[in-house]
Order: sequence, then C-alpha cells, then structure tokens
Amino acid sequence: MIDSHNDDLSPERSWQDSANCLGVDPDLFFPERGASTREAKEVCRGCVVRGDCLEYALANGEKFGIWGGLSERERRRLRRQRAQANRRTGTD
Repeated sequence: MIDSHNDDLSPERSWQDSANCLGVDPDLFFPERGASTREAKEVCRGCVVRGDCLEYALANGEKFGIWGGLSERERRRLRRQRAQANRRTGTD
C-alpha cells in the first residue's frame, strides 16, 4: 500500500511509482476490523515492489493496513521471527 498523501517521494520511496496499488482506492488496503483482506492481498500478490513495500512498513512501524501483502498481524509475526533469528545469530 502506498501513501498517496505524500507527493514528495524520496529516493528510498521511489519504488512506489511501480506499485500495483498506485491509483487503487486506499480504503481497499484498510479494511474494517474482521473484514476480508483477500482483495488487497490479491493486488499485492504480483507486485514487483512488494518486498520494498513490506520493508517500508516494517521500518516505519505501520500499524494499520495491508503493506507488502501482509496484514499488521502478519507483520508483527514477521518482526518477532526476525528478532528471534537475530538474537540466535547475534545480529541486529
């Protein structure tokens, strides 16, 4: 999901120009609690910048919406898995 409110794309956010969700109604990526995320994830599925989008959301602590094809719950799980892996290997 891209933030359409920020017209000043820094180099680290230039990936947004290639996102499948560009021009898609943002409400699709912010479903009501308990509503299906299937359609939003379908937009993300074949996106060439899905990884960039996900990393942006993780780095910026995005708490809501579908980013990089993952819900907040899925992103929290991924953060925990990465933190555990980093503790095991001694890296940050």
